[in-house]
Amino acid sequence: MADWLAALHRRAELRAKAGLTRRLRPRAAEDAVVDLAGNDYLGLATHPEVTAAAGRALAAYGLGATGSRLVRGSTDVHHGLEAALADWLGTDGSLVFSSGYLANLGAVRALAQPRTLLVSDAHNHASLIDGCRISGAETVVTPHADPAAVAAALSAAPGRPAVVITESVFSVDGDLAPLAELHAVARRHGALLLVDDAHALGVTGPSGAGGVAAAGLAGEPDVVVTATLSKALGGAGGVVAGPAEFVRHLVETGRTFIFDTALPPAVAAGVRAALDLARAGDHLRAELAERAAETVRRLRAAGLTVSAPDAAVVSVTAPGPEAATAWAAGCADRGVAVGCFRPPSTPDSRSRLRLTISAGVPRAEFERALDVIVECAP
Repeated sequence: MADWLAALHRRAELRAKAGLTRRLRPRAAEDAVVDLAGNDYLGLATHPEVTAAAGRALAAYGLGATGSRLVRGSTDVHHGLEAALADWLGTDGSLVFSSGYLANLGAVRALAQPRTLLVSDAHNHASLIDGCRISGAETVVTPHADPAAVAAALSAAPGRPAVVITESVFSVDGDLAPLAELHAVARRHGALLLVDDAHALGVTGPSGAGGVAAAGLAGEPDVVVTATLSKALGGAGGVVAGPAEFVRHLVETGRTFIFDTALPPAVAAGVRAALDLARAGDHLRAELAERAAETVRRLRAAGLTVSAPDAAVVSVTAPGPEAATAWAAGCADRGVAVGCFRPPSTPDSRSRLRLTISAGVPRAEFERALDVIVECAP
């Protein structure tokens, strides 16, 4: 009976040898670390209007939703949030899930009909990859951000229903997908376009409406948008937005929606307040853009290899997984939290630090954090 535990132990030893050990590091509420690892891009997670809205809903509804959306979990708070999200994203409707991961699983599965071909970018998030696997549909993985490769994959399957799947701002390097070109290719072949706007929502586009809106594709009938509510909006949950018929299809058939307990009303209320702040937050987006550009300038001047960000994610190449781990640990020891991405979490087997810029970090602390990253570099 202990053989399976011994096998797990051996696999853990192999991961440790390869520098791939992962550990949970709890933080206290009064944590004073400068956060360049989380996704609170606009600093809204602790905004007083957001926490006050969540507190009022907590007092009114209690801790949890008490059931799935189709049983007892739908509240007026959920429906108000969905209406606001649809208005912001420029879609007919939207549906809120308890996480962005489940939103992506549900959206991909719902778009996969018999004989559907899924064309997925090589750098897509794990939730999109898992959605393709769960759907059971044939999936072609195309080179990163390559509309020509997508066109070739679609041309090789004439007459079949197809869905092109991409992120808008990719979560590892922070680069922007060529959404307009991808949409043109998809439409030419009669395919749908599914865009995960998780790292763009609140950060790019008119009034922060995301990468799809920035590309002029908001409300297109052959475009479906997903996003998480846990990044620029500082809360939790996910959303799928698109044509009303598709939203209805998800309500009636989406397993990750039907069989999951609803997002707590207090979280939905906090996210709703954050949405209003984000829509009016052009000054925060300007600050993000300036800080991202400064980060690139400072780190490149120090001789580091840094991505050119299209939003608020900056990727810094590390020599290998062990060096990335040591680099991140050195920063943490000096009070700076940075993301540490190593295989198999990276799509190209390249280790790096991932810096997520936040307008909520005081400017002096942000400047100090950049100094620490340079000084701790391997």
